[in-house]
Amino acid sequence: MVRIDDRGDAAVITFTTSSVSDVEGIAAAGRRIRSYIAQTPPKRLVFDFAGVKFFSSQVLGLLLDARTEAQARGGEVVISSIDPQLHRVFKITSLDKVFEFFPDRHAAAQIGGPAT
Repeated sequence: MVRIDDRGDAAVITFTTSSVSDVEGIAAAGRRIRSYIAQTPPKRLVFDFAGVKFFSSQVLGLLLDARTEAQARGGEVVISSIDPQLHRVFKITSLDKVFEFFPDRHAAAQIGGPAT
């Protein structure tokens, strides 16, 4: 369900399916991400939504959990390549004020790079 690419100070988490809604898959991805953060705490954790057309509300919980874990280790969580329709979910839930958004994974992985 997710692929994690280590890029030095940043790690990019890419969803490998266009519909992120499988409850067990999301829970397993969360465990894998928490384990990664604990073992290799990145300064920036990028969740890349390129190609994602739908996600369940559980994904919001996964993002918030990852944010908590990353912040506890001095890191941050940002989001890249999100479809405008999916971005609306962040606005409706006011999570657009919690996360920074970037146009693509490359911009997001640059520490200190400008957000959109």
